[in-house]
Amino acid sequence: MKILFVSAEVSPFAKVGGLADVAGSLPKALRELGHDARVVMPLYQMIEDDPRWKLSTTLEDLHVQMNADWSKTAVYKQTEIDGLPVGFVGTDEWFTESVDSGSVYQPGGLQHLFFCAAIIRAMEELDWIPDIVHCNDWHTGFLPVLLREKAKAWEQTGTVFTIHNLAYQGEFGTEVLDALDLPHALNNPEQVEAWGRVNFLKAGCSFADRVNTVSETYAMEIESPEYGCRLDGLMTHLAHQGHLSGILNGIDNDVFNPATDPDLASNFTSENLSGKAACRADLLKALKLKPIKGAPVLGIVSRLSSQKGMDLLLEAAEAMMSLPVQLVIQGLGDPALAHAFEDLEKRFPKNFRFINRFDASLAQKVYAGCDGFLMPSSFEPCGLGQLIAMRYGTIPVVRFTGGLADTVFEGLNGFVFHNRSAMEFLAAVERFCDAYADGAKWSEMVKSAMNGDYSWDRSARRYAALYEEVLLERRQSVAQSA
Repeated sequence: MKILFVSAEVSPFAKVGGLADVAGSLPKALRELGHDARVVMPLYQMIEDDPRWKLSTTLEDLHVQMNADWSKTAVYKQTEIDGLPVGFVGTDEWFTESVDSGSVYQPGGLQHLFFCAAIIRAMEELDWIPDIVHCNDWHTGFLPVLLREKAKAWEQTGTVFTIHNLAYQGEFGTEVLDALDLPHALNNPEQVEAWGRVNFLKAGCSFADRVNTVSETYAMEIESPEYGCRLDGLMTHLAHQGHLSGILNGIDNDVFNPATDPDLASNFTSENLSGKAACRADLLKALKLKPIKGAPVLGIVSRLSSQKGMDLLLEAAEAMMSLPVQLVIQGLGDPALAHAFEDLEKRFPKNFRFINRFDASLAQKVYAGCDGFLMPSSFEPCGLGQLIAMRYGTIPVVRFTGGLADTVFEGLNGFVFHNRSAMEFLAAVERFCDAYADGAKWSEMVKSAMNGDYSWDRSARRYAALYEEVLLERRQSVAQSA
């Protein structure tokens, strides 16, 4: 199959969250299965300015007619990374302010509408109409709409829309319909309207042939008011139609490999763990923390938000320090949480370090050098942190939600608590500490975690099967309506 994977962020070019990791690794896994998978993303300024990517211009002065009175000129550039073709859609008005990953998402929705419209034009100009378009999150929500409403040449192309985080939906006024010359009749509860606004994510869900999420548990959770972010009715409807599913994310085992990772002080495997102790010592030294005898080192690499359970962590922090443990947090986000963690470091300078920045190299050191990894999330569609941590023999402590519930199992490869409670979270950390003190049990858990299959291979096969099902139904539908 010819598969076009569309995303606003793709690792290593631009990364804000787990979506970038998925967009950078799932298409590679699909190519390894024999499919012609390609990726397209916006041409952010920092990508165009970076000579590492060796971009070549494929299409210049591409005319994109947004509506009867408004057109834009686009450029389409390409490169290849690890055998994966990656295309970039750019223009002079949008994406130029994105000078780093932190500035990828600018306010407004017009740039995302342009991105979707320009993709269609570029692929038609290149004479490469895919069998499947795989859209991701709200920024690509109007691509399935345009394909069904305006792109006759794509009628046999199937569409899949993946929700990576239902909390972000892209809500605007009806001017977005005017921007694309789409009829206002679409602004109804069956199609693109939700709670009085044009909703990009709902548009993608309503017009795509299939909707999926990034774990089986999250697919079930979003049918409930607690996790449905006011779209639980739509999610329940899609599930009843058989159009909603969950496929667990994987990680790139070549990138996240403790045996070869260049950022580590010493490489190691599940058969020879001696290098992990060197990684631990290197991390503590880098953070100017003296080891405390018998105290495990716990790590967090995360966005600072209540969604990630950082408020629970603050509640439990003082009691955790007395267990004792040493704790390392690396992340950006809520300024109030950052300030609270800075205060915590002042109070517990021997136990705690807070690194308020994004540093990919340091993150690898945290994953490899810590004994445990904390994810007390309120909700977690999939979570990649726990998968990476386990790959590095770092035992996760997680809340039972989304992909965390699907990948971490109490006493086998991690520790799990259920209710959103600082007390329950602390009790799980205490169970972790008890296991850490038991040498034989600990060794068994570390090996179990490291030997788990977190690769994309199994999930890529599930995606390929989903694509085949979508493609068959799409072509049958077109044949019946002919």
